[in-house]
Amino acid sequence: MDTYGPEHLKATFYLDSDNPEVVAFAKQSIGDATTDKEKAVKLYYAVRDGFRYNPYNLRMKPEEVTASHLLRAGDGHCIDKAIFLAACARAVGIPSRLEFADVINHISSEKFVEMLKSDVFAMHGITQLYIDGKWVKCTPAFNKELCMLFNVEPLEFDGVTDSMFHEFDNKHNKFMEYVAQHGVFDDFPREYFVAVMVLNYPHLFSYGQLRGLLVDEHAPVS
Repeated sequence: MDTYGPEHLKATFYLDSDNPEVVAFAKQSIGDATTDKEKAVKLYYAVRDGFRYNPYNLRMKPEEVTASHLLRAGDGHCIDKAIFLAACARAVGIPSRLEFADVINHISSEKFVEMLKSDVFAMHGITQLYIDGKWVKCTPAFNKELCMLFNVEPLEFDGVTDSMFHEFDNKHNKFMEYVAQHGVFDDFPREYFVAVMVLNYPHLFSYGQLRGLLVDEHAPVS
C-alpha cells in the first residue's frame, strides 16, 4: 500500500532525526521551502553535494552509522548518506524509509574491486521519501565533483520521479547495474547489514572484529 505510518516519522538510534545538529542542518538546508516536495529536493542536493562519497571507510559500529555521525565525519559511503537524508527528512516532517540493493559499478576503480575481491557492491543504500501521496526513491551517494571525475551525469531529483543510478555513463559505457534487492526498511537494519557484509567479503574481517559487530543492542525488540 502506498502510504506511511508513524514509524516513518519517528527518531531512532540510527535515524536520529531529533539530534539538534541534524535538525539544524535540515532546517538550514530547506530554507524558505514550504511544500514537502520543495523541502525534499533541497535536502537531497544538500546531502548529495555536502558530503564527499568515500567507499573505503566502511563504518559498521552502531555509533558510526547514525545520521549525526556523518555530520562529524564529513564524508561517507552510500549507506551513510542514505541514512542521513532519511533522518533529515523526518526532522522536517517528511516520512522516510530505506531501501537496499546489490549493484555492479562497471567503472569502479581497480583498487576498490581488488579490496572487495568482487565487482558486486552489496547493500547499496537508497532513500525513499513520502511526497504528495507516494513513495519516491532517491540516491544521494555520489557528489557532483565525483561524477565529473568519472564522466557520469550526477543524479538529479525533482521530488516526483525516482532518482536511480544510470545504466550507462556519458560515453555510453556500462555504468551501474542493479543485480539484487534486499528490501525496504523503516529503520537501518544494522545486524542484517553486517551479516551481508561478512557473507560477501569475509576477508575484510578478523574474528575479533566479528565478535564486536554481530550483536546490535540498539535493534528494536519484536
